[in-house]
Amino acid sequence: MTRRAGVRLWRLRRNPLRRTSDVVEAWILISAWVLALAGALVAGLLTAGAVQRTADRVREQTHAVSAVLAGEPAAGAAARPAGGALVWGAVRWTDAAGVTHTDRTRVPATAAPGARVTVWTNARGALTAPPPSAADTAFQTVLGGLWAGTAAAGLVLGGARLARTRLDRRRFDQWAEEWARVDTWGRKTG
Repeated sequence: MTRRAGVRLWRLRRNPLRRTSDVVEAWILISAWVLALAGALVAGLLTAGAVQRTADRVREQTHAVSAVLAGEPAAGAAARPAGGALVWGAVRWTDAAGVTHTDRTRVPATAAPGARVTVWTNARGALTAPPPSAADTAFQTVLGGLWAGTAAAGLVLGGARLARTRLDRRRFDQWAEEWARVDTWGRKTG
């Protein structure tokens, strides 16, 4: 284990062949890994918190309202299997201010005209999608945090890789220059 750590950190050890660019590269790698881990953690936590707050706000702004199916569900409902299938149908409901609204939404295919269905409305009284469940919110929070953390780490590590590529290019140029000075035969091969 100690030998492996020594091999991995060879750029930081005292060595007569060590160049300044080797030390710079070592510090770039160490800094990149520290920043990638810290940045991934911070970005993931901030994103997860933002997703959670958004889901909480949506839950606060939507309300379940009992509505009445105003007519037959849309044509083609009979072709759908009974059970959990949804079809388009007109519904009518009254908001908290006593105003009656009518709109189209997805209703169970087995619902008959006059049946009570639950619809979701926003603060303006317009139909909206139901709020995400706690499980959906947890999944979206975790997934959003993971994506943001991965993106932050990838950005930092990609920048470090770019810096290392430039250092390698500089070292190759220096090597070619030194090799040209050492070439005492006056002719180049290749």
